[in-house]
Amino acid sequence: MAKVLHILPEIGNYVLLMRRVFTRPQKLKIFWNQLMLEIEQLGLESFGIVAFISTFMGAVVAIQTAYNITSPLIPMSMVGFTVRQSVILEFSPTILSLILAGKVGSRIASEIGTMRVTEQIDALEIMGVNSANYLIFPKMTALLLINPVLIVFSMWMGVFGGWLAMVATGLVSTSDYVQGIRIDFQGYIVFYAITKTVFFAFIIATVSGYYGYVTSGGALEVGQASTKAVVISSILIILFNLVLTQLLLT
Repeated sequence: MAKVLHILPEIGNYVLLMRRVFTRPQKLKIFWNQLMLEIEQLGLESFGIVAFISTFMGAVVAIQTAYNITSPLIPMSMVGFTVRQSVILEFSPTILSLILAGKVGSRIASEIGTMRVTEQIDALEIMGVNSANYLIFPKMTALLLINPVLIVFSMWMGVFGGWLAMVATGLVSTSDYVQGIRIDFQGYIVFYAITKTVFFAFIIATVSGYYGYVTSGGALEVGQASTKAVVISSILIILFNLVLTQLLLT
């Protein structure tokens, strides 16, 4: 009961902060410049780790599936089918979002938290700037725009990684693998994955921004806020993954 009572003020403060975030930027030119910077720092710099993880995870799924097909009644094209379904439905939108919550979320929380403890946010408020909107809104918009691109790129790299593994090991021919990728493909599963990604991007940006914004103290508290932001974001991503799966796939 005490934990519930402790969470309620957090939710209330989060909602009140979001009211300040969702306002029209005072200067659109400044917002646009900040948005481009955030897209580069939070999105484009993540392409490398996304490509690396997606390629190897696709390869692992393909190899594990191929080695577990022991019956001659099961066609080897099922390897491509399994990789496609695993990558698109769950790995790319959910697992990658959890990884990005650690990479991007900690960066957002620590950056804003450092500005709070060094009184830079107070200086913005004194100058009449809506600091919540100025600091969090461009980051949130950047993640909403770039994360779906990262996830689609991850899907492609995952399927490509599975094909590379099959070519390198000779377990499945290219024709069988491609045939499996094309079996009963429905575009809706990509829509489902991107929809989840948008929700997850919103969670990462706003939760991390909130914990960074309300930080108080010094460097130790900034680190604690960063850790808390990653943990809470990850928990919410897992919970919303269940809810969105129930709503969109049933």
